[in-house]
Amino acid sequence: MTTWVETPREGRDRGVAGVLRAWVAVLVRPRQFFRDGVAPGDQAPGLLFAISVALVYQSLQYALTPSTIPAIEGGPLVSAVVALLVIALFVAPALLHLTAAIQTALLIPLLSRRAGVSETVQVIAYAAAPCALASIPIPGLRALCAVYGAALLAIGISEVHQTSLAKAVLASAVPAGVVFGYAFGGFRAVSDLAAALALV
Repeated sequence: MTTWVETPREGRDRGVAGVLRAWVAVLVRPRQFFRDGVAPGDQAPGLLFAISVALVYQSLQYALTPSTIPAIEGGPLVSAVVALLVIALFVAPALLHLTAAIQTALLIPLLSRRAGVSETVQVIAYAAAPCALASIPIPGLRALCAVYGAALLAIGISEVHQTSLAKAVLASAVPAGVVFGYAFGGFRAVSDLAAALALV
């Protein structure tokens, strides 16, 4: 889980440049990215990517909406740093692996032959790419990030587990709701957007 076991063509290089390259690649060429950038038993790059997305998401939220910073002894800056450390060390990894377990369980009745849990972890991690920007307080943008993330998850499941897109959409609906609907605020964004459009 903490070691790069091989070097593929793209998507999993070390360092900030590697994470940025993966972010662009999964957004622009998702099918090719999931074919080339997901490897059996190689969760470390995906885990690092998911943590990076979560940290950018939460940092932007704290910067743009300071009232969301939890009240901890030491002032807003210390509180924000402690909260980000908790997210990086505990919340993001736990949510990623819990969602992967749910996704794996949902794939079992649909697919007799499928890739391993490690590949599923990576798919969910990389599918979260759009949500790095999902804390920007524009309901339309936040909703778009969530929908795009759900679409990337379905595409990734289809590619990595070698199944039809229809089956992938069915299998990934619940995990997409957990990650993109609740964790990244997609449901609230859609609700806010609908309310705003109703007032027009």
